Amino acid sequence: MTAVVLDGIVEGLGFGLLGVGLTLVYGLGGVLNLAYGEFAVLGAIVVTGVRDVGAPMPLAAAAGVAAAAAAATVLDLTAMRPVYRQSGDHRLLLGLLVTLGVAFLIEGLLDWRDPLGALIVIIGGKPIGIFGVPMGRGSVWGSVIALASGVALVGFFGATTFGRGIRSAMQDEVGARLIGISPSFARTVVFALSGALAGLVAVSSSMTSPLTVTQGFDLTTFALIVTVVGGLGSVTGAFLAGLLLGIVDTVCAYYIGQYITEVVLLGAAGLTILVRPRGLLGR
Repeated sequence: MTAVVLDGIVEGLGFGLLGVGLTLVYGLGGVLNLAYGEFAVLGAIVVTGVRDVGAPMPLAAAAGVAAAAAAATVLDLTAMRPVYRQSGDHRLLLGLLVTLGVAFLIEGLLDWRDPLGALIVIIGGKPIGIFGVPMGRGSVWGSVIALASGVALVGFFGATTFGRGIRSAMQDEVGARLIGISPSFARTVVFALSGALAGLVAVSSSMTSPLTVTQGFDLTTFALIVTVVGGLGSVTGAFLAGLLLGIVDTVCAYYIGQYITEVVLLGAAGLTILVRPRGLLGR
């Protein structure tokens, strides 16, 4: 049972990182980015391509993260501009339609150019004992990346002037303008940060299992579930929900079967909406 829970924690940290990238964009822009998982896949394909030409893995990983961040930035500066001119439900609905179209476009292009593309990062060495359970080095390194990213985000938003400025824009765009903060620039930064997180998810998750071209929508689905359970706009809630759902997912897969896990996760999201509509830590 300990091994199953530890596997769930490893998976949950990845889920949490997924949810953070999605909830940041919603918290500031008021939109749900349905192309989010495709940014992770795009980053994975770039990592594979750069690594295959002989570049060291750290450089390839950096290139993949940068590519995902660049793709997210381009989306914000182009297709999302008409969305931001809307407000309320109109902005949310138009954002869903635009990002869904972008997701189909990216998936189609990647499937056309590299239908069998996949990223897997093999970390050699003996397993590391954690609470008496041998854990693969890939799982440990993936967890370290997710935890380090979470700590860096908390530090950025809580301890830097720019990060606090973005938080203020998330809470009140009008008030942010009055004190000299540009919500438009803040949105672009958050979109780029979200894309970078998607690239990190691609690298960390590929240390435990291959990430293929067709997994973009699966990643987006998991990110949506985590975001809903954790609370839209809550970074801490996303990590907490990711950990809980990761443990639930692995326990269900171990005792019931992998085929039922997505149904259980969707059920958890539905139950959260009924009991606590704002999520675990939503405002």
